[in-house]
Amino acid sequence: MKKLLSLCLMTFLSFNVQAAWQLKNDQSTVNFVSIKKSSVGEVHHFKSLSGLIDNGNAKIEIEIDLLGVETNIPIRNERMQSMLFEVSKFTSASITTKIDNSKFDNLKSGEQYEENVDLTVNLHGVTRKIKVAIQVVKLTNNSLLVYSEYPVILKASDFGLANGIQALREIAKLPSISTVVPVTFSLIFSK
Repeated sequence: MKKLLSLCLMTFLSFNVQAAWQLKNDQSTVNFVSIKKSSVGEVHHFKSLSGLIDNGNAKIEIEIDLLGVETNIPIRNERMQSMLFEVSKFTSASITTKIDNSKFDNLKSGEQYEENVDLTVNLHGVTRKIKVAIQVVKLTNNSLLVYSEYPVILKASDFGLANGIQALREIAKLPSISTVVPVTFSLIFSK
């Protein structure tokens, strides 16, 4: 009986240590900035995110629903969905990375650390690796914040999006829309 109880306790502890942290969509953001006419910047975001931290594999996985792009102008949302992201073919984007398990596991509430990671970004059918500095903050024993220390600069041409930006520029009759896009993220996870 003692052996069975010990085995159950070890299994529970092992599962608890390896348990995944789930992304809290309502508390998390992925923002990007568009710049038009050389000097007009606007901040946009995505309304629907999902993801987890698989602590057993020290892996962060995020999925962005591209139908949830929010620019605060409904017609612009629709144009970005159809002309830029081409959601009829590519409904989502994904981001994955590995984190340092030893630093992550040893955090106490209120502690944080910085880590340089390689994000694997899959967007518009193209996969690229991007180096990013992140901060990991243990808010409580059951909540964690992961955010970009600096904006991540994405080039539209790296993801096959330059033609979509050109199409948006033409339909809106704008002299320019930047093809270099700053992106930031703030992600809250809970056990």
